[in-house]
Amino acid sequence: MTRAPVASINTVANRLVGRSSSIISRKSVRESLVSLAGLIGRPVLDMNGREIGKLVDLVVRHGEETYPPVSGLIIKIANRKSFINGARISKLSPDSIVLSSAIINLEEFARRPGESLLDADVLDHQIVDVDGLRVLRTSDLYLAPFNKEIRVVGVDISFMSFLRRLFPGSLSRRPTPDHVLDWASVASLTDSGGVVRTSGTRSALSQLRPADLAHLIEDLAGREQGALIELLDPDLAADALEEMKGEELEGVLRGLATEVAADLLIRMEPDESAEALRDLTDEHRESILEVMEKTTANQLRQLVSFDEELAGGIMTTHLLIVKESDTVASALKLLVENRERDNPDGVVVVDNNGTLLDHIQTVELIAAQTTSLVSDLIAKPFPTAVTIDTKIDDVVEEFSNNRGSSIIVIDEENKPIGRILADDLVDALSLKAHRGPQSNGVRS
Repeated sequence: MTRAPVASINTVANRLVGRSSSIISRKSVRESLVSLAGLIGRPVLDMNGREIGKLVDLVVRHGEETYPPVSGLIIKIANRKSFINGARISKLSPDSIVLSSAIINLEEFARRPGESLLDADVLDHQIVDVDGLRVLRTSDLYLAPFNKEIRVVGVDISFMSFLRRLFPGSLSRRPTPDHVLDWASVASLTDSGGVVRTSGTRSALSQLRPADLAHLIEDLAGREQGALIELLDPDLAADALEEMKGEELEGVLRGLATEVAADLLIRMEPDESAEALRDLTDEHRESILEVMEKTTANQLRQLVSFDEELAGGIMTTHLLIVKESDTVASALKLLVENRERDNPDGVVVVDNNGTLLDHIQTVELIAAQTTSLVSDLIAKPFPTAVTIDTKIDDVVEEFSNNRGSSIIVIDEENKPIGRILADDLVDALSLKAHRGPQSNGVRS
């Protein structure tokens, strides 16, 4: 997998996210930042200054807002943990929290769906810095009043903040905003309570290249890999997984729920799905295939069964097939409808019996009259084709005789059943060189 230089990646990411819109840069916010780590264990006071209990944690709710609001406090009174609605916070300072009423209805805390605990779930856990395209660990979180609510506005990754927590009496509790990332530029991947979702983070992640997202996923561990994948559009997540190979992809699939893994594999190109499934144990592979639609599962089982050193083992079954009697307009429509899939270099033309006649490139279709028949474009040189049992070395030779960027795979009746892309062939040759002369059977 080829990765772009860090400098160019950062330039693109910064343009997409926009550091200039950071609320951390606002003077009013910078001057009111309060450290979460410094607050934990501090007193929670009523409006008359009487201590109600000690702060255990803060609760935030997931939603579409970029800066998640504090929805509640968990405080310890004697040996009991109670919940107080976040709307009752009157004043937030580095040393205490003051509530707006002397009369407090204490509730036994129970986590509800869509909530995360900042100290338990986010602090000391991995996050993704979308601006810098890197995986980091949080040293501290910062809160500030914003839009009439107390919100999470920043995350600190500095070593000094880590030391401040280890030795709270020897270092200042004041944050250093120059080393604080704006919350809008990070994806927080909580370890047990789900993902702290924000619309801004999802939007920024959706602009990144699949290869960059694959890099981020590989740098995460365990549940947090799945958490990042949950943040992505499923099709984008599938594209990112296609950029991963071998043990990295196997590890990701092993950590995902079976239904999620199946859904992502269905969205991948068939040859990529087959390659991923081939590396799994028999038991894991079947557990995923069993939750797929039967036709799709059987198709993938067949692809997995093909030897990786033969054409059938590296082909994709995604073909755009038209009949010779179809119009150019209908062929172009088919191309448009499949524009989100692996970029096809044209359409495969068959006769009424499904026999291969030609492979018409996209540029030829665009140049032709839309009312013309596809048969009018059929001309020499006709495409060469291979069978599923053709060896990779022979496929390479056939590529030199093929006028497109892919080569057609046919069955014994000369009917197209798949195609091999140039990059798939390169990957196969690289894998073959890495493995050496040993056989490439399915893993058991």
